[in-house]
Amino acid sequence: MINLNNIVATYTTVRGQVDAVDGVNLEIPSGTILGIAGESGCGKSTLLKALYGDIIYPLSLSSGIIEYGIQDAQGVEITTRNIRDYWFRRIAYIPQSSMSSLNPVIRINRQFVDFLDPDTDRAQVLEQVRSYIQQLDLPPEALDAYPHQLSGGMRQRIMVAMATFFHPDIILADEPTTALDVVVQKGILLLLAEIQEEMQNTIFFVSHDMGVHYQISHKMLIMYAAKAVEYGDSSDVFERPLHPYTKLLTESLPTIGDDHLRQGVAGRPPSLWDELHGCRFAPRCPLATDICRSDEPPMVEYRPAHFAACHHADTNL
Repeated sequence: MINLNNIVATYTTVRGQVDAVDGVNLEIPSGTILGIAGESGCGKSTLLKALYGDIIYPLSLSSGIIEYGIQDAQGVEITTRNIRDYWFRRIAYIPQSSMSSLNPVIRINRQFVDFLDPDTDRAQVLEQVRSYIQQLDLPPEALDAYPHQLSGGMRQRIMVAMATFFHPDIILADEPTTALDVVVQKGILLLLAEIQEEMQNTIFFVSHDMGVHYQISHKMLIMYAAKAVEYGDSSDVFERPLHPYTKLLTESLPTIGDDHLRQGVAGRPPSLWDELHGCRFAPRCPLATDICRSDEPPMVEYRPAHFAACHHADTNL
């Protein structure tokens, strides 16, 4: 079980401090693909940075601790305080842009071994890597190429290979199919699902595309304006959403044979610089009442393992 306890991630800017993730509490079963969705700026990528321990100025972890439910070889619990010591081997990160993440002037094989310990037999590891990438439908000669010599899909598979080579317990995937065509995107999604099924690790998967989440995610976390607003099994979240924002997101999905006009969500998210009161979705919510504008709704378990932060969630039961 992975526990996020009151996570508050803050950016320091010339205007002051702003909380990009504000008070997130979650319990995620190990061996799960957790989909994270929400509009741009809602805190998805910042939450992944907090999980990865990539806390570098101007980002800071103002509050909370993450318990990963794993131990090192000496039996020491791995938490946010020491997670950086276990990068790649116990927790790995797949960024959203493979071209900007790979060094354009260094061959792939060099980038694959740069993060190894100095006393590691690099030649032996590279032979293992050549064998491994073939399992991911990559030719072994891809290791000898520069990034620009590979297609976008091949570069993304290289990123997946780098993240999964050591069989980490946790993989953080930040929109790994961005800018890929739908055929290549499907291949990457199936690859991640196959890896997860084989390794039984936990994947945090960020995407704007609800259709992608529907295909791959076991559980869903919906974020809005730095807050977690709904969390539960993907089937429940898609078929019986509790939060109005989630309902609007799922209704935007096209279905075969349905030619109804899709409606966007009117308005825009609030500025996190403003002093916010009540439910942050209230100005855009069709169900909003006075209590929504004055009191922040708590995260409540309305169904078994299905949580929502909404004063009117019971109307959707």
